[in-house]
Amino acid sequence: MAELKLAQIERIMRKAGAQRVSAEAKEALREILEEVALEVAGLAVEIAHHSGRKGVQAEDVKLAAKQLLG
Repeated sequence: MAELKLAQIERIMRKAGAQRVSAEAKEALREILEEVALEVAGLAVEIAHHSGRKGVQAEDVKLAAKQLLG
C-alpha cells in the first residue's frame, strides 16, 4: 500500500509549476519519492545505530539524504 496520497503528490507537482498532472505522472512520482524515502530512512537508521542510539534524529536524516542525494 502506498504511503503518500496522490493528492499530496499533485500539490507538489503544482507547486513546481504544473498546470495539469496525469494520473500516471502522479503515480510515477509517488513511486520514486517512496523509494528514495525508504533509502534515506534506512541509512538514517544505520547512522543512528552507528552512533549508539536506537532513535533516529533529524540530523541522521539530513546526513543520510546528503550522502545519498549529494
